[in-house]
Amino acid sequence: MRTRRFHSLRLVVLTMLLLAMVTTAFAAGGDPTELSGTRYIECPDCGALGVVLSDEGEAVPCPTCASSGYVGYITSPSNFFNTPMSLLPPVIAIALALITKEVYSSLFIGILVGGLLYSNFSFEGTVLHVINDGIADSIAGNVGILVFLVILGAIVCLMNKAGGSAAFGRWARANIKSRAGAQLATIVLGCLIFIDDYFNCLTVGSVMRPVTDKHRVSRAKLAYLIDATAAPICIIAPISSWAAAVAGYAEDGQGLNLFIRAIPYNFYALLTVVMMVGMVLMKVEFGPMAKYEKNALDNGDLFSGSNPYAMMDEENDESKGIVLDLVLPIAALVVCCVIGMIYTGGFFSGVDFVTAFSDCDSPLGLMLGSTFGLLITIIYYAIRKAMPFKEMMNCIPEGFKAMVPAILILTFAWSLNTMTGSLGAKFFVRDLVRSASGVQMFLPVLVFAVGCGLAFATGTSWGTFGILIPIVQNAFDMSNPMAIICISACMAGAVCGDHCSPISDTTIMASAGAQCDHVNHVSTQLPYAISCAVVSGVTYLIAGVLVMAGAPGIISLPVGIVLMLGFLFAAKSRKVDIA
Repeated sequence: MRTRRFHSLRLVVLTMLLLAMVTTAFAAGGDPTELSGTRYIECPDCGALGVVLSDEGEAVPCPTCASSGYVGYITSPSNFFNTPMSLLPPVIAIALALITKEVYSSLFIGILVGGLLYSNFSFEGTVLHVINDGIADSIAGNVGILVFLVILGAIVCLMNKAGGSAAFGRWARANIKSRAGAQLATIVLGCLIFIDDYFNCLTVGSVMRPVTDKHRVSRAKLAYLIDATAAPICIIAPISSWAAAVAGYAEDGQGLNLFIRAIPYNFYALLTVVMMVGMVLMKVEFGPMAKYEKNALDNGDLFSGSNPYAMMDEENDESKGIVLDLVLPIAALVVCCVIGMIYTGGFFSGVDFVTAFSDCDSPLGLMLGSTFGLLITIIYYAIRKAMPFKEMMNCIPEGFKAMVPAILILTFAWSLNTMTGSLGAKFFVRDLVRSASGVQMFLPVLVFAVGCGLAFATGTSWGTFGILIPIVQNAFDMSNPMAIICISACMAGAVCGDHCSPISDTTIMASAGAQCDHVNHVSTQLPYAISCAVVSGVTYLIAGVLVMAGAPGIISLPVGIVLMLGFLFAAKSRKVDIA
């Protein structure tokens, strides 16, 4: 059955590529601004669209371009730049991953399609673009995150060998009495680690796995709780790497202030928290997750399938170790990562804390912080004589091996994002949003939907911020209440799409943190994320109607909470409870 579906999808892919080649054949002649492979650009002085270009194709500063009537354009090597075809690579990768349940080949096929479209089906151009501009540049640009993952894997391995995880498990058995308590503890810890979503995913997973395992919470459910307290929490935390990213994308120099004003309207993030807590307290699951949870509770099968991280299930002496063997390394990691982030933002050069955090280099800060966290952990275990020094050194390659699945998927996901960016997908989406600027009442829900789609297809929230936030700022005066709601809709849509996407880095690392099969995590999480997205979309629609009627938009938040709780009650009445 799976083979038949795979062949059918392959036929669809080949048909799409054939249509693309046919499109290329007819893309000649006419107004160059109307052809595929061109896009409008913005004036470097005033930001207006339609810039006068020099003969060499460079933008010429024009102080009167807003009323000059000239139209500027730049060309791309690809005939599919800024066209609907620019979204084809991620669509193919996502569809293949969900149908075949095999993520590595699916991502690579998506990357390959992106290279073919960019090079107009040139063999040499495809190879060079995929290898040089895709995989190599993605690794080079994200070395800090990869090093952070490796070091975190080593620290987790050290904690396991020292008995820290087992000691925490013994403490948890004595103090956390129920499955609901284990899940609520995971949510609380996820909310407390709001500094960075990468750090959140892997830290919460390593700390809470022993607890949730003891109470027979499936790894798929743990992965959902980790993922739902990563990006959705970071996007409503003023002191986080996400706040810094949003502040950097804002064009008026008041990015952090804009971020804080948008928090009450970030309906997806807020309703995700309501949904998580509501499901735990009401003991209700639905969709594929219900099967995984029931299987874990009734049969003790936490995976309902294979465990891709079985190499980490080495038997350790659970009689040794104390809770401090887990708490101190995690605390050291948190403190060192915060210090590393504010260091990269210039805090120790006289910059204030908030500005330093806003201007920080998150990957570099996490790499520096995790390095010092690893050193402190090794020194602490050496002083405590928790294990021989040689055994501690062996944990470093062991931790690296444990993170190989996450690193490989991340590398492919970043490369696919590069392919999509080189095809001008963000400009296609930008123009789509601008074309709907006349229906202001529906703009919040429209921006939210576009943000969801773009983040889902590209697997990146931050890139979605960079596309949509400047558009909203250009469309509205920031004193207009609708502007703040639309800004929040940008962020909420980006987080929602990121939460749903199988090629999102946070989704991948939530799977790694829970040590759960990645496709299982995506398939079980998707119904929850989509349900919350629908309620959030309705809430944004209500907010737009209220603002256009002159009422405060914030009234829509309690309405959204009531709708979410009502949905959970309806789901509970139709499904079997999970005790």
